[in-house]
Amino acid sequence: MTQQRISISLIALLGFILLPSVVLAQQKSIKEQLVGTWAYVSSNAKLPDGSPLWGANPKGLFIVAPDGHFSWQVFRSDRPKFTNRLSATADEYKATMLGSLAYFGTYSVNEADKTVIFHTEGSTFPHSEGESLKRIITTLTSDELIYTNPATTTGARIEAVWKRLK
Repeated sequence: MTQQRISISLIALLGFILLPSVVLAQQKSIKEQLVGTWAYVSSNAKLPDGSPLWGANPKGLFIVAPDGHFSWQVFRSDRPKFTNRLSATADEYKATMLGSLAYFGTYSVNEADKTVIFHTEGSTFPHSEGESLKRIITTLTSDELIYTNPATTTGARIEAVWKRLK
């Protein structure tokens, strides 16, 4: 009976010793949690008339690489189709530009204030190239990312929701 108690005690002690390392291994940094591919769900961005900026069924993809690079794009689903992108009409080009935004570059994370800064290298909005775009992470789970853009190019404060693709 004494041998059995010693064995159980040793197993329990070993469990308590290993428990902190298991718990620490499960706690990932914000940067580690961001890495992956995210699909656009929604945002509260509006056009001047109050309608959703990205239309009824937008499509978007946000890729965050572990090496510090990212790619972000959102498109309205109701953009006009045209047969030759080099010879579309002015209205088709305008609708495409107004109905899409994409940019890429590198990113950095401030773990303390839960922000991510996108250092934009290329964008469909050329004014953003070379800028650092700050986003405040309000929710980050294994399946959902919600962040706030505190100041868009139009001066609005926007919240965006993304879901992780698996």
